[in-house]
Amino acid sequence: MESKIEILSTVTIEHSDDLYKIVDGLNRTLKRENLMFGLALDQDDKNKAVFTIYRT
Repeated sequence: MESKIEILSTVTIEHSDDLYKIVDGLNRTLKRENLMFGLALDQDDKNKAVFTIYRT
């Protein structure tokens, strides 16, 4: 069985120490809707974070 992950949206935002809490809450709440959320530091600017929404 092939699993395909589709990127629905990506946005760059100001980094905050508590952003991971939002992403964790979204992942726990919406996994049944086949949605997944990611957060990573921007490679060019460590004061920014990249927030991505995926459909699994």
